[in-house]
Amino acid sequence: MTNFRSRLKTAVGSIGIVIVVILVMVALRSIVVIDAGEVGVVTLFGKVRDESLRSGLQTKNPFANVKKMNIRTQEYTMSGITSEGEIEGDDSIKALASDGASVWLDVTVFYHLKSDEAPTVYKELGLEYNQKIIRPEIRSAIREVVAQYAVNQIYSIKRDEVQTKILENLKVSLKERGIEVEDVLLRNVTLSQQLFEAIELKLTAQQEAQKKDFEIEAEKKEAERKVIEAQGQRDAQNEINKTLSNKFLNYLYIKTLENHEGTVYVPTEGGLPLFKNVD
Repeated sequence: MTNFRSRLKTAVGSIGIVIVVILVMVALRSIVVIDAGEVGVVTLFGKVRDESLRSGLQTKNPFANVKKMNIRTQEYTMSGITSEGEIEGDDSIKALASDGASVWLDVTVFYHLKSDEAPTVYKELGLEYNQKIIRPEIRSAIREVVAQYAVNQIYSIKRDEVQTKILENLKVSLKERGIEVEDVLLRNVTLSQQLFEAIELKLTAQQEAQKKDFEIEAEKKEAERKVIEAQGQRDAQNEINKTLSNKFLNYLYIKTLENHEGTVYVPTEGGLPLFKNVD
């Protein structure tokens, strides 16, 4: 009898320990820590809950799973330089300009996942949404915008405008998918060697033409200045001629002689010199 009670007591104690262990495990599975810059997407038996868990210590159904998703600013780069992009090798985007010429673009897109849309994004795209939606949308936006410009515009004067339009297009298309686009950097525009040389020659010719126009304009202004200067001198000479008299000219002549060595002053009367003591 004593042995039976002892064994019963031992069994009850073991059961108690098991229950405590189970309760601890349940408690641990009911708590999840979401780091700053993340949200938690809760799934229970394959169903995704509509509300996401914010950063901090959160409770959940012990049978539910939580997938953590990054809501910080991220970047996606597509580049022709092997070590830069998300994919090894040349990952630049080839597009056709409005004049039919091919152009290759390197681009970086800055974006973040909207926290309220995280459950929907996870449900529709999973965790690898950057490959499933961001990459194809970038390619589509670039090709759509590039087709609106001639290749020389993309390469030179319209580059900033092209970048702005790509940003605007991506903001619209990705916002509908729960992703906020922050900025787009059009990092490099590459042309075929033949096209590059042709454009460089054209730009050089344009610069030379502008320089020539400037020189011609400067020469015209200089000619106009000389005409105006000559007219001024002519008008001044006419005024001088109107006011000159013989007496004034004699006065100027005498003034020029007053500082000359050897100048002798002779008194006159009636225009004739006066001499004293002359028989």
